[in-house]
Amino acid sequence: MPDEHLSTLIRLALEEDLATGDMTSQATVPPDRRCLARIKAKADGVIAGMRVAEAVFLAVDPALDFEAAVTDGARIAPGDHVAVIGGGARSLLAAERVALNFLQRLSGIATATARAVALVEGTGVRLLDTRKTTPGMRELEKYAVACGGGVNHRHGLWDRYLIKENHVALAGGVAAAIRAARAAHPDAPIEIEVRGVEELDQALAEAPERILLDNFTPADAAAAVARVAGRTETEISGGVTPDNLRAYAAAHPDFISLGWLTHSAPVLDLSMTLVV
Repeated sequence: MPDEHLSTLIRLALEEDLATGDMTSQATVPPDRRCLARIKAKADGVIAGMRVAEAVFLAVDPALDFEAAVTDGARIAPGDHVAVIGGGARSLLAAERVALNFLQRLSGIATATARAVALVEGTGVRLLDTRKTTPGMRELEKYAVACGGGVNHRHGLWDRYLIKENHVALAGGVAAAIRAARAAHPDAPIEIEVRGVEELDQALAEAPERILLDNFTPADAAAAVARVAGRTETEISGGVTPDNLRAYAAAHPDFISLGWLTHSAPVLDLSMTLVV
């Protein structure tokens, strides 16, 4: 994420939480009180977002000293120290919740991705994210997927083709949609979504670079991948959950895309305590 975008995101988050100030800390904490704060893990997982957490603390108070104990992508266990921050106590408390919100959210996505990657280990399948992300947080959430071992799909509507069922309907069919896309941008790889064998065969006749099998059962997906027979890349999407991920991976597509990596990943439990 560009620094300017990240700074804006952090500013908005801090304005939302602090507004006119932390009235509790201003009333109870002496203004000159200094101390250390420790962020530590309360669950097993994969860390992502250390730079963001540091940026939050420094946005509140540039005089704070942030020292990361782990790097993004590291596996952590309950009790592990993630970071130590020193400086004014009021500043530490003002930054705490926003910093943890970012860090827990991104680490939760990285952890969910790492667990999904473990489920398909040995199959050769690569796991993709989707555009089902928190508004304004897409680049950070896709970064977290990468920290967990996943692969980023397109970042928006602007950076690659993905012809979906609505495009097919509006274009006048699978072949027409592929031909129109190829005519508009001849060098851009084309991916098209198909919903059954008939559309699959129509797509194969136009030789797109990737075919997305949408809402196929695991058995139907396996038959479709076999029908493609390596003529193009294959991706499975729709209806894939942690419970059936291994069954879909057994179809041996090149990719499986998973919206729940970003829209349903639970946060990773982290906490901050002050050493007073």
